[in-house]
Amino acid sequence: MEESDSTPKSLMENLLGLLRVRVKRGVNLAVRDVRSSDPYVVIKMYNQTVYDHDTFSKDDKMGDAEFDIFPFIEALKMNLTGLPNGTVVTRIQPSKHNCLADESCITYSNGKVVQDMILRLQNVECGEVEIQLQWIDLPGSKGL
Repeated sequence: MEESDSTPKSLMENLLGLLRVRVKRGVNLAVRDVRSSDPYVVIKMYNQTVYDHDTFSKDDKMGDAEFDIFPFIEALKMNLTGLPNGTVVTRIQPSKHNCLADESCITYSNGKVVQDMILRLQNVECGEVEIQLQWIDLPGSKGL
């Protein structure tokens, strides 16, 4: 992304970068329509919620999950330059304080810090969502 005349320089100077949250897939999601669901994910600061899209009625909530971004941010602040591709930087274990269904690894991959995680949905009978976090440095931003 290049800085254009319409983007104030001060805005770019105040940006740290972008957090890309990639929703990879849903697994064993609850059925909210007759035989299936057509889910989508809403990601908010502090939690994410999965909904079933309905055309003629209110969308059905299909569960929610929370995850802690702090370990990912801490890994970003480390000097990882020169580490071999695929190096595991940190491992986060499932606990009663997070929605992880399995161990989540933060890795250094192709010069980037990446975290893959499987989140067990709460407040629903079943379902998991696989997501990936990746930090994107922007030209002109101050970074972390």
